[in-house]
Amino acid sequence: MSEWLDEFRASLESQSGTTLELSPSEIEQLLELARNVARGTGVKLNAPLACYLLGRAQGASGRPLAELIG
Repeated sequence: MSEWLDEFRASLESQSGTTLELSPSEIEQLLELARNVARGTGVKLNAPLACYLLGRAQGASGRPLAELIG
């Protein structure tokens, strides 16, 4: 991850009181989802929103990202 993203993650962890680690596999899955959504829908704004919704679903269910992405 980039230095900026590491700092952003650390800030969110501090504010939320939870650990927000991303494995290399999770990073790849999220970037692939964002790429596929942006290309598939033709609307780039859908990509971050889809990733956000996926994160909310993963946080609520505890299920792995790959399982939720299908």
